[in-house]
Amino acid sequence: MKRSHSFQPSDYPAAELDLHARTVEEAIPLVEEFLHDAYARGWQRVRIVHGKGTGTLRLEVDRYLSRNSLVARHHPADRFHGGSGATEVELSRR
Repeated sequence: MKRSHSFQPSDYPAAELDLHARTVEEAIPLVEEFLHDAYARGWQRVRIVHGKGTGTLRLEVDRYLSRNSLVARHHPADRFHGGSGATEVELSRR
């Protein structure tokens, strides 16, 4: 028996920010600008790709997202969309 799933546009991030090769000092202002732009556009979900590396960038992005009032919740992406090398972000509703 085949099961089908109807995906809604809100199931996928509207945009993605790639932070590969960025330092924490470079990345956080980019994340801030990206989130403000996404919120202004009315997007509900975005993805931030920070890579796996040493984990420092992931940790600092996570700390920033935890304190940001535009962020309703965030979690590591599924394994098909970056796994622990990316973070899915759900933005607060207006």
